[in-house]
Amino acid sequence: MSASQPPLMTTRLSIMMFLQFFAWGAWFATLSLALGSNDLASATGGAYESAPIAAIFAPLFLGLIADRFFASEKVMGLLMILGGIIMCAIAVTATLGLGKVMVLLMIAYMCCYMPTLGLSNTIAFAHIPNQNHFPKIRVWGTIGWIVAGLALGFSGWSSSLNIFWLGAVSSMLLGVYSFTLPHTPPPAKGKPLNLRSLLMLDAFGMLRNPGFFVFAVCSTLICIPLGYYYGETSRFLGDSGFTEAASTMTLGQMSEIFFMILIPFFFRKLGVKLMLLIGMASWVLRYVLFAFGAPEQVTWMLLLGVLLHGICYDFFFVTGFMYTDNKAPAEIRGQAQSLLVFLTQGLGLFFGFRFAFGGNFPFTNIALPFRLGQYGQPADGTLTKELTSLRSSAEAPSFLESSLNMFNKSYPENLNMEEFVTPAMEAWKNYWIFPAIMAFAVFCLFAIGFWDKMTPEAEEGQGESETETAA
Repeated sequence: MSASQPPLMTTRLSIMMFLQFFAWGAWFATLSLALGSNDLASATGGAYESAPIAAIFAPLFLGLIADRFFASEKVMGLLMILGGIIMCAIAVTATLGLGKVMVLLMIAYMCCYMPTLGLSNTIAFAHIPNQNHFPKIRVWGTIGWIVAGLALGFSGWSSSLNIFWLGAVSSMLLGVYSFTLPHTPPPAKGKPLNLRSLLMLDAFGMLRNPGFFVFAVCSTLICIPLGYYYGETSRFLGDSGFTEAASTMTLGQMSEIFFMILIPFFFRKLGVKLMLLIGMASWVLRYVLFAFGAPEQVTWMLLLGVLLHGICYDFFFVTGFMYTDNKAPAEIRGQAQSLLVFLTQGLGLFFGFRFAFGGNFPFTNIALPFRLGQYGQPADGTLTKELTSLRSSAEAPSFLESSLNMFNKSYPENLNMEEFVTPAMEAWKNYWIFPAIMAFAVFCLFAIGFWDKMTPEAEEGQGESETETAA
C-alpha cells in the first residue's frame, strides 16, 4: 500500500474499474434477451454458467500464478486482450448459430476475465494511501456497468448480438490500458507456496462455528434464486414491453449506489441479522412483484422489482462480507472472503443457473428439479422472437425516446396481444413464483437457525469504514 498517492492516481485507477465492469456489463446484462431473440435460447443456460465456473477456478489461478510470478497490471493486460480476441470469436459463432461452440468460448473468456476482478483490487490497494480510498474508486465499476447498459439501450442493441462486439472492443481497450497502470509487483513473490491458504482449508474450518455455518449455507442457497434474476430478467422485461431492457436494468445498479451510502446508518441501527434478513426478504418481494406484475404488465411493480436490487445486493452481500471479516481470524481473512465468493458466486450461482435453465447435477444423469408443477418454467420465447421481428422493421427511436424507454413500455401496434402476450405473461407469472418460494424458504431457515452476531465495536466501526471497503 502506498504511503503517498501520486497525482491523478485515483483517476487512473477509477478508469480501470470503469472499463472492467463496462466490459462485463456490455454483454452479460442482456445475454438471455440477445440469445433468445436470435434462435440461441437453448445455449442460454450454458452461457450463464460460464461465469460461476470461472469464479470457482479463478482463486487457483491467482494463488498459483498471478500472485507469485508476474506483475499484476501485465497479467491483467494480457488476460483482457486474449479475452477480447475470444469475445470476437464468440460474436462470430453466435452469428453463425453455433451455440455449443459459443458456450465453450464463453467459458474460456470468463476464465480470462474472472481473475482480473482480484487483480484490479490488488492494483488499487497497492497504490492508495489506505483502504478508505477504495470505495470512491470501486464505485466507478458500478458506474461502468450502468453506462454499458445505457449504451446498449440508446443504441438499440439490448436484443442484438452486437453486445458481443461491444464486449470485445471494451475488453481489448481495458487490456491495452492495463499496461499504462503503475507497476504492481506480485504480492506473493518469493514466498513459499501455502496449499492450506490456496485451498482455503483454514477458512473451511470456520464452518465448525454454528453461526457461520448457517450463514454460509444460506448464502449459498440464496444464490440459487438469484440465478433466475440474472438469467431471465432482461428477456422478461423485453416481453413485458420495455424496448430497451439493458437501460431499464441499470436502475438496479443505480439503487445499489444509493443504498451503499446508507449501509453504515442501517448497520448501526439494525445489526447483522436484521440486515441479512431484510436483504433476503427483498429478494422474495422482488420475485413476487415480478410474478404478480406480469399478467397485466404493471409498470410500477416491474420497475420496483428492478430497483430492489440495491437492497438485495447491499443488505445481503456487503453485510455478509462484513460479517465474514469480523468472524475470521486476522491471518485468514483473505481466505474467508475467497471462501464466501466461492460459495456464492461460484457454487451458488452455478446451481442457480442450472436450476433456472435446466440440466443435470454435475457428473451425473440426475436431472435437477428446476420446476414445481407449473411453476419455474419460463415463457417459451415465442413472444420474444415476435417482438424482435416487429421491432426490427420499425423506425429507430430518437436519443430522447431511447432515454425515456428505460421507464416506459409499449408493444408494436400490429402485435396480436391475445395470441402472444397473454400466454407469455401467464408463463412468466408462474416462472417467478418458483424463485420466490425458494427465497422464502431460505429466509425462514436463516431466521430460525442464525443467532450469531458481531461485536458491538465491529458493528459501529465497520459500519463506517469496512462496509464501504467490502463493496
